[in-house]
Amino acid sequence: MAPRHPRNAAPPKRPGGLPALGELESIVGPAHVLTDPELTAPFERDWTGRFGGPASAVVRPATTDETAAVLRWCFERSVAVVPQGGNTGLVGGSVPRPAPAQGAAPPVVVLSLRRLDRLERLDEDSLLLVAGAGMTLAAAEEVAGRIGCEVGVDLAARGSATLGGMLATNAGGMRVMRHGTMRALTVGVEAVLADGSLVGHLDGLWKDNVGPDLVSLLAGSEGTLAVVTAVALRLVPAPAERRTALVGLRSPDDLGAATAVAVAASAALRRQVTELEALELTFRPGMALVMDRFGLASPPGWDDGAACWLTIEAGGDVDPTERLAAALEALDEVVDAAVATDRAGRERLWRYREAHADAVASLGTPHKLDVSVPPRSLAAFAGALPGCVDGVAPGARLICFGHVADGNLHVNVVGPDPDDEAVDDAVLRLALDLAGSISAEHGIGVAKTAYLPLARSAAELALAAKVKAALDPKGILNPGVLAPPD
Repeated sequence: MAPRHPRNAAPPKRPGGLPALGELESIVGPAHVLTDPELTAPFERDWTGRFGGPASAVVRPATTDETAAVLRWCFERSVAVVPQGGNTGLVGGSVPRPAPAQGAAPPVVVLSLRRLDRLERLDEDSLLLVAGAGMTLAAAEEVAGRIGCEVGVDLAARGSATLGGMLATNAGGMRVMRHGTMRALTVGVEAVLADGSLVGHLDGLWKDNVGPDLVSLLAGSEGTLAVVTAVALRLVPAPAERRTALVGLRSPDDLGAATAVAVAASAALRRQVTELEALELTFRPGMALVMDRFGLASPPGWDDGAACWLTIEAGGDVDPTERLAAALEALDEVVDAAVATDRAGRERLWRYREAHADAVASLGTPHKLDVSVPPRSLAAFAGALPGCVDGVAPGARLICFGHVADGNLHVNVVGPDPDDEAVDDAVLRLALDLAGSISAEHGIGVAKTAYLPLARSAAELALAAKVKAALDPKGILNPGVLAPPD
């Protein structure tokens, strides 16, 4: 497959200038309309470094009214808008597209929502948090903690990922098995349509059956239907007791065999330990890389030949240690385990899992492929991966980790040129062949649009196009994202 995201050695062409720039400055203030390439650069490329392009301007509103005014301005002039939260995306969905090889690049505005970070309401009676789309997950967790609660979704990028971006991508993370994705936890949304119209409610009613659910429509829409400006989140009570375990498992030194052992162990633990919140899977190559890059000590079972590890978290009103220990003792595959009870100890154990992304990035620009298959097929998928990758990218480095309970594996391949999409094609098709998804939680962005006709029927894609045309008739919101290429 030919590269869709060329990276030329020469600086990219800048898009066309914006007319009446002073009008934008009058809306958000001159300091919040950035046009200097040195200032716009951090907003123009995503976390992986694979995707991005130049922006005519970065505009940073601070309120919903300012956001609506900016969108009206862009709609009237047919200027493309790329909504952006914390820019932690991995599929090119929150950054501008590359400039075309021929002709002038059309003007494009990056709409940065980071300043919409105000706490609107913390409702102790309803266990409800209402906040601006720019509030980070870490900040939301701090607020929720004031009433003994927490946000049910947790991500390694919690310090920069924003609530609006998390809803727009229907973020999942480590606690999906217990609390679900952002779609399940969001009970209200405020958003601005392409023409500047305001829609949504932030009352936070758990039961409200007046027509279709706007939250469900916008969750996973990746900024193509509307710009989320605030969310109402249903909080979950923080468990009185929480324990984290890092468990080494014995298996043949084979990715598929190790995954089979982990899937079976995960299923057994879920049946026996009702307090489980997270079950994360890592393998020996990734652990070795993390140890090398960050100087971490050997994880439990390393010297005894463990092939994979489960990072397990359980929480409840009473100490779950005894129940967890009994469940682990019943598993013949357990080589060794470490359990932490205090926050610092739990963070040390989580470090082995959460450091994987940064460790992989230290090797070069990775091909990050977020896929899911039914858990019953996860071992078959993992077993086929090495041959699949080696067949199109001989000598490439393969690092996998993921969320074993929901069949979500993060496949990282380092070695192929960032523009060489042969390995992307091979891995995504392998997932589809096993009744899986080309995106479990990172979205489609621009990285996977070519595979939409393989993942959704023609009728489903036609319906999505009708919804897009109704809400964004000029097609200015995140053009090129979440839509099959022409």
